[in-house]
Amino acid sequence: MSIEDRAEATAKNVEGKAQEALGNVTGDPGDQAEGKAKQVEAEATHAKEDVKDEVKKVID
Repeated sequence: MSIEDRAEATAKNVEGKAQEALGNVTGDPGDQAEGKAKQVEAEATHAKEDVKDEVKKVID
């Protein structure tokens, strides 16, 4: 497990939520889409780290 990767993913998720919210307020579909994309990327990183943790448990 990489704590750094998880922290970066969490930060990216928060950044994406803020950007999506800004896009909702301003009506900018580009910001909305970019914010959602960052959130999806963060979720994928968390899922990857979860898989790595499970594999490590099996190996240990």
